[in-house]
Amino acid sequence: MGNYREILTKQRAFYESGTTKTLEFRLESLKRLREALASNEQKLTDALKKDLNKSAFETYSSEIGIVLQEIRFIIQNLKKWTKPKRVKTAFTHTGSKGVIYSDPYGVALIIGPWNYPIQLILSPLIGAIAGGNCAVIKPSELTPETSRVLSEMISDCYPAEYITVVQGDADITKELLYENFDYLFFTGSVPVGKIVMEAAAKHLTPVTLELGGKSPGVVHEDADLKLAAKRIAWGKFMNAGQTCVAPDYLYVHKSIKQAFLEQVIKETQALYGAEPIENEQYTHIVNQKHFNRLKGYLKEGQLVYGGKNRGEVLVIEPTILEKVTFDDTVMQEEIFGPILPILEYTDINEVIKGVKQNPNPLALYLFTENKQIENKIIGSLSFGGGCINDTIFHIVTPYLPFGGVGTSGMGTYHGKSSFDTFTHQKSLLKQTTKFDNPFRYPNAKKGMDIIKKIMR
Repeated sequence: MGNYREILTKQRAFYESGTTKTLEFRLESLKRLREALASNEQKLTDALKKDLNKSAFETYSSEIGIVLQEIRFIIQNLKKWTKPKRVKTAFTHTGSKGVIYSDPYGVALIIGPWNYPIQLILSPLIGAIAGGNCAVIKPSELTPETSRVLSEMISDCYPAEYITVVQGDADITKELLYENFDYLFFTGSVPVGKIVMEAAAKHLTPVTLELGGKSPGVVHEDADLKLAAKRIAWGKFMNAGQTCVAPDYLYVHKSIKQAFLEQVIKETQALYGAEPIENEQYTHIVNQKHFNRLKGYLKEGQLVYGGKNRGEVLVIEPTILEKVTFDDTVMQEEIFGPILPILEYTDINEVIKGVKQNPNPLALYLFTENKQIENKIIGSLSFGGGCINDTIFHIVTPYLPFGGVGTSGMGTYHGKSSFDTFTHQKSLLKQTTKFDNPFRYPNAKKGMDIIKKIMR
């Protein structure tokens, strides 16, 4: 066993000192993180280039920039959020005052994934800091350079008794989960999410799980094909498809399928060139295991576009498949790579039936101008969140809570939702002593009659 009990003990002592709970300390800690991100931007960019061949543009727009935006939003609003909230009281509580206090949980464990190793560690950390907690961070071992730079950055930024990074493999994660943290925040796969929840259950620890699943896209017959193709190509193939909210597969209306295929190929080439495999700005696959898994999918269905790959550098170009069925493995597992299967439909009920063959997805994307189709999809299918006539962008606004449902996760974060996730709503009733309602007591005269009148 590592010295994780000692880390937890020191952080809990620091938390109990009350330091992390003051608004001034929280704001200063967030500003420190913002400054650290700015001063380490080049190091983080270089690290992600080594780990995933991620371009500077993708690193800033989907990792660093989105975190800076989140910090700015929370700094602007934190004073308002931390104030005790006065609420109405019922007629039965005449004379009393209801107040809700947002209390930090204590010491949080944040376990992050490899696909967006900066954003998906620091975004929940922002919530933990804003909520007044201490935190232990466990980044992914599959992006070692980024994890190392993050560890050094956090170490320079905060004392270990407040926030610290623990590096290591899955065994280290299991050891951390053995400890009794006050909150668990996990982003990753469904199988590991189940392990995290099982560990949380042993201590009755509250948990947020940000998981995944097969997120569908639907292109209806009235969609703007050029815009739909452009936004789907961008959302699917950014980070080489290694995005939890990427459109996993598409349903395209039969009447426009051929035109859409031509357009999405054109837009993909506009983004990555005629030979994406040669494009130095195109992200690679994280490791050999995932490369081999994805390469196996290329044998299924009918190849429409792409398919070239290079095992020595772990790159698979944007690929489009047709004539796949739900019996194919590519349609039974989350793809998490640059492979886009396309199914056709003629009736929207076929889409609803097909999507329901898989567990609740993390995201859903519908391209249509038809309000009835929009309402039918939204009302018929359960999913974490999504967009109408776009992809991915719903996770960028701090005004929308982000999270899954069912096997795609539980709990939300981003913006105020991050603050709410890392705080407990402590409800308090301040009762008057100026008078005492006698009907509440069992010996009150006609007490039962009065209670029946006011409580029914």
